[in-house]
Amino acid sequence: MKLALPERGSVIRYAYLWAKEHRRGREEGRKDRPVLVLALSIVTHDATVEVLVLPMTHTPPAASSDAVAIPPEVKRSLRLDDERAWIVTTEGNAFVWPGPDIRPVPGSRPPNVTYGKVPDGLLQKIARSFLANRERQQTHLVQRTT
Repeated sequence: MKLALPERGSVIRYAYLWAKEHRRGREEGRKDRPVLVLALSIVTHDATVEVLVLPMTHTPPAASSDAVAIPPEVKRSLRLDDERAWIVTTEGNAFVWPGPDIRPVPGSRPPNVTYGKVPDGLLQKIARSFLANRERQQTHLVQRTT
């Protein structure tokens, strides 16, 4: 499957590796899940593109500053379940696109890795939360591939 570069704000399926699992020595994510593409950066020496993704979870955050709730209408537009969910803004995975941990969305025909995009207003709210956590040194970045 040929994979086009995702846009900022896209939600893709990915084998996310949690920071706590990485600290315990794991190298692979245990579960494929939707993640938000927060940022793309081009590495100029060889024109590769690094992607920063943030995980979605059904687990409520310990503190309101740790995540941003995903509105039900956004979850519906992405064809996700109806359970409450959040985008975690205290950690992320970075990898060179396309990377070995991208997965097809279940049931997509033809196979596709993208659920869709979040609205710009929600993307800005998530970005502000991530940057505020980073400024407070409360983010953990797991570098998956270089």
